[in-house]
Amino acid sequence: MYRGNPASNFSMPGEYRKAAERLFPKDGFNKGYKPDLKAIGEFAKVLGIGIEFQRLLALDKNSGELRTFLDHFQNNLDLLIKKTWVDKSDENRKGKLQNDVPKLMLTIEQADFTSAINEFSIILDELAYLFFGQQSEVEDFTEYTFRIDAQMGLFWWYGGKLALLDEINKNNADKSDKVLWAVMLLGLCYLTNF
Repeated sequence: MYRGNPASNFSMPGEYRKAAERLFPKDGFNKGYKPDLKAIGEFAKVLGIGIEFQRLLALDKNSGELRTFLDHFQNNLDLLIKKTWVDKSDENRKGKLQNDVPKLMLTIEQADFTSAINEFSIILDELAYLFFGQQSEVEDFTEYTFRIDAQMGLFWWYGGKLALLDEINKNNADKSDKVLWAVMLLGLCYLTNF
């Protein structure tokens, strides 16, 4: 998925811009900046998953209900991967992606959200490629997905920004940080309901 700046003439729709820039500031992260739970919750609302996100965020990480949700996420992601049509030359890529999902789930279960976000970012890159082919690697990918569906475009924009959290994560001793979990949960909720 294209991780650079969106095409220079791309302007995110106004109803999404404020929430998006509170989560991932337009000018990048200042030293010590970390998104807050309120900003993440606002982003979840504009992404269309606000109620489910808040419900899941409130659950204990060891609860049966959260485990059930994670099982649904894994099953849905597996179905999405299996159902994508790819050229024969991309079948290995598809198989590798299916093999990466259990590792992500284990990392989430271990509450190492720093590593989980990195793994999830890679999975989203590959998933974008399976859905959109080489279009996912071009400069106007974000704009392209917004034209298909605004909330879907916002999701892929989010996916392209996850790698930016590396700077925050390098200085974060608490790998089970609730903010990192909340950022991760955004993507999990969206894909579970995709």
